[in-house]
Amino acid sequence: MTTTRLDLTGLKCPLPALKTRKALKALKAGERIEVRCTDPLAVIDIPNLIRETGDRIEILDRNESSILFLIEKTTALPG
Repeated sequence: MTTTRLDLTGLKCPLPALKTRKALKALKAGERIEVRCTDPLAVIDIPNLIRETGDRIEILDRNESSILFLIEKTTALPG
């Protein structure tokens, strides 16, 4: 299974969600993306994005310095 890494540390809302959406569009079903960010709002924005796209968050790991999401592409986005 392919995993793409996306380092979005230092970016502020809404950029982490927008860049995650763009990266998800390039993936095929079954592929994963690992997103690392530091914006505290990402724990709200990225799960909301994933609910919209129908994909799945496999891991959400938050510590003092960063937030890590492991997302699996489950569907093809329209358009």
